[in-house]
Amino acid sequence: AAASERVFGFLEEPEMADESQKQALLGRDSAGNPIQVKGDVEFEHVRFGYEPDKPVIHDFSASVKAGEKVAIVGPTGAGKTTMVNLLMRFYDLTGGTIRIDGVATNEVPRWNVHSQFSMVLQDTWVFRGSIFENVAYSKEGVTHDDVQRACAAVGLDRYIQTLPDGYDTKLDDKTSLSQGQRQLLTIARAMVQNAPILILDEATSSVDTRTEEVIQKAMDSLTVGRTSFVIAHRLSTIKNADMILVMDHGDIIERGTHDELLAKGGFYADLYNSQFAQTELTA
Repeated sequence: AAASERVFGFLEEPEMADESQKQALLGRDSAGNPIQVKGDVEFEHVRFGYEPDKPVIHDFSASVKAGEKVAIVGPTGAGKTTMVNLLMRFYDLTGGTIRIDGVATNEVPRWNVHSQFSMVLQDTWVFRGSIFENVAYSKEGVTHDDVQRACAAVGLDRYIQTLPDGYDTKLDDKTSLSQGQRQLLTIARAMVQNAPILILDEATSSVDTRTEEVIQKAMDSLTVGRTSFVIAHRLSTIKNADMILVMDHGDIIERGTHDELLAKGGFYADLYNSQFAQTELTA
């Protein structure tokens, strides 16, 4: 009965608007020739609510330069994931504008926005197929060398080489990957996608400390040269962020670097100290 409710709820959702008339402006110059998206992102007075009378994001503005690393922190329900969903245009804004390289995301087809992003989420997933197919995913023209370089960069190549069929090994019930290996595979997948903007949900609570260090190192190498938005769970991982946005109840209540926010002694400092003061004291 519960499953049926969800299925029928999905079927009753309104159809998405026809976007066949919109031009794919991202990654194209004025003449329509392919160009590399830089990754400048601008939020202008963004407002949003899943229900009309219940706003989740009230009035959010921020400017992110290409290549910068932005961390979004805050308690559960603060609106961190919602901001990422809006950035990738999984939902349309109630008000305001999000621009990528000066182009408003609601002026181009959704697929044109989605293609500018790679994602590494907390919930890792693999599908039934070879390791090569899992890493290459939807990217066209990916070679075996491309996949091997990405896996080597995240520290998976040596393990894959020990498997009987190497990169042709089928991932199914008989070939199991540990949680950490699954996470590394998704990072390798993002490297192969090579999109200009990166979304990282860097929760690693389900792995041991040593594996967490390996995953964090792989994530750090993935962010180089890309505009990165990190949904931060463990604040120790975002000390080097160019900008930290502290959210609470749909509002940005603080912004700045790690050192600036600690010096303020506000919400972020309390959050950080609650996680790490005792650890640093005992260390």
